[in-house]
Amino acid sequence: MDGISVWQLLIIAMIVVLLFGTDKLRNLGSDLGASIRGFKKAINDDQEQSNNIDENIVIDKSRNLFNNDEVKNNDKV
Repeated sequence: MDGISVWQLLIIAMIVVLLFGTDKLRNLGSDLGASIRGFKKAINDDQEQSNNIDENIVIDKSRNLFNNDEVKNNDKV
């Protein structure tokens, strides 16, 4: 056999449960889940911020396209 078999994984899992207990493992799992949720939320918030910034840049550029000040200055020459 080249790798770890299913039976070996089960024995390792049983030893971990015996060493740490189910309460600690449950707390560890919930802490890990909360960390992952927080990480995903932070990534989504950053993406929303960058999308809002991109939209503001596009709006500013479109306002500059229709700015009449340049036309008025060229007409004064």
